Amino acid sequence: MPKQIITNARIVTPEWDDIGSVIIEDQLITEVARGKFYPEGEDLQGLWLAPGCIDIHSDYLERELHPRPSADFSLPLAFYYTDQRAIACGLTTLFSAISFTQDQTWGRKFETAVNQAKHIDEIRHDALARHYVHARLDPNVNETLEYMDAMKDIESLTMVVYNDSIPGERQFLLEDLVKMRMESSGQSEEEVRASIEEKRIERSAINHRGPIMDAFSDLAILGSHDDTTVAHVDEAKEFACTLSEMPTTIEAARRAKELGLLVCMGAPNYVRGGSHCGNLSAADAMQEDLVDIICSDYHFPSIIGSVIKMMGNGYSPSKAFEFVTRNPARLINMEDKLGSIEAGKEADLVAFEAAADHARVNQVWVSGTRVYYSHLDSRGATALSNAS
Repeated sequence: MPKQIITNARIVTPEWDDIGSVIIEDQLITEVARGKFYPEGEDLQGLWLAPGCIDIHSDYLERELHPRPSADFSLPLAFYYTDQRAIACGLTTLFSAISFTQDQTWGRKFETAVNQAKHIDEIRHDALARHYVHARLDPNVNETLEYMDAMKDIESLTMVVYNDSIPGERQFLLEDLVKMRMESSGQSEEEVRASIEEKRIERSAINHRGPIMDAFSDLAILGSHDDTTVAHVDEAKEFACTLSEMPTTIEAARRAKELGLLVCMGAPNYVRGGSHCGNLSAADAMQEDLVDIICSDYHFPSIIGSVIKMMGNGYSPSKAFEFVTRNPARLINMEDKLGSIEAGKEADLVAFEAAADHARVNQVWVSGTRVYYSHLDSRGATALSNAS
């Protein structure tokens, strides 16, 4: 790969943001030159140049697979457009969440999840971004034990999160869940409560966190999803978690920080000003310095959108980008390779213009290869292309 020079960009490094140049050779950043302009380089005319974003939890693949409850599409099609959209939003490393559970209510099966993850193994190396599987693994069903060996053979599965399925315990508390089920099913309150209670008893009697920890602690990052109580966080720590993902209460987030877990919140929560289901506000948690990582959750554009909002709220660009670059890289044990614009790191870069509440991504590079380019034509319409 020939030497590349990107110049006249407002570069975001761990220590500073300023106009300068980045030199790339053999996929790596070899020099970050503050205040230096190279006439022979590609002139970004003052655009922001930041590290490519690392998204540790995205539900977008599932939305491409099942955009409506009764409308399903193939995984190759869904994966292709997930990849394209991630890159266009400045995401260069992506962990797609797949639910590994046996749940008739949602039509989810272990066999389907394993097959999807294996297919990602086969096609991810031809994608624009780096792709990994984020396994939302249900510890409250016995089928988990039957499928763990198959899961261990999935190369891209490098994050396993305990995704508790006892109804009424975490994201949606019991009274809220009853109301939701009544509205969606048309059943009476008595019928809904009886159904939920039956499942609560069944799922509460099963907890396979121990076997999951034994199987995956040397193969994957372990985390816990939707921690709501201090006891939930204590249990996560007991079973080798290093991540508390989307804690639903401030008490859970505080406990996670006390125990040394990294805390992840959703970018849409921060951008919109609160949780869409009434749980802990990302902004409130950040006021107490309880948040380490911001993920896209269900909305890719909110990743850099959250950074722009943080800068508007007084965060330095270097600090704001830590939530979506350096800290996720630290969690996934790739801080020596990804997450910052520094000599010796992979040249994963995103050039963008900051709008009022979002980013207009101009170019994206992955390992020094430009995989996305956008420009405005003379009429102001956006023309898009991918370039290799």
